[in-house]
Amino acid sequence: MSYLEVNNLYKNYAKTEILKGISFNLDEGEVLTIIGSSGSGKTTALRCLNFLEIADKGIIKINDDIIFDGNNKNIKERDLREKRLRLGMVFQSFNLFPQYTSFDNIKLPLILKESEKKKSGLNYKSEEEINSIVFDLLDKVGLKDKALSYPHMLSGGQKQRVAIARAIALDPDILCFDEPTSALDPLLTVEVLNVINEIKKTLNKTMIIVTHEMEFAKRISDKVIFMDNGEIVESGTAEDIFENPKSLLLKQFLASYNNVL
Repeated sequence: MSYLEVNNLYKNYAKTEILKGISFNLDEGEVLTIIGSSGSGKTTALRCLNFLEIADKGIIKINDDIIFDGNNKNIKERDLREKRLRLGMVFQSFNLFPQYTSFDNIKLPLILKESEKKKSGLNYKSEEEINSIVFDLLDKVGLKDKALSYPHMLSGGQKQRVAIARAIALDPDILCFDEPTSALDPLLTVEVLNVINEIKKTLNKTMIIVTHEMEFAKRISDKVIFMDNGEIVESGTAEDIFENPKSLLLKQFLASYNNVL
């Protein structure tokens, strides 16, 4: 039994098919990267997994628990919020609250999560425990000295590291990254990729990363999916995909990437 199972996921916008029945599995602690040209369906796949979009058909399971069934799409708003918490999302545009410090950007969703637990009569963390978690996460992403800094005082790489810490704070089953370095220059890109690599080594988090950074994908991935036109064309280990591509489409994609370099 795989930790994450995605079976026959479809998504249409009006009459346009964006996802055409994609399926894949992921074991706990594995890192999957999804690569492909713009418009191939990578981000839509990630957004459907995270319930930012609702798929039209298919089944999604985490640890054998069905969290989405296309035959039963009537999901209440509260249930939707709970499902989203199971797959933390880090966006390319950071999505930090400009009026809050780095510390409070990470703390706020934790406060809301623990408040929900308290209302439901479940065990919940005290504010002191929450503060300790936030400081620890800022330390993990190398920003302990920026705890009281506001987003406008941070570089793009620092903003993204705060966003990563915020996503980890909620302890999702799976951590998702949508082009986490696309808004950054090369130096800051390395900074953020190093943090993601450190998360893999120290936290053993199951992760799905949509990226155009092929060298990074090659280094960090346990599995790689190559998508084109809403379908999974090829999948396998990083070595399978980057060293021994089989499909003509993947060979052309990698060749075009190498030519750009």
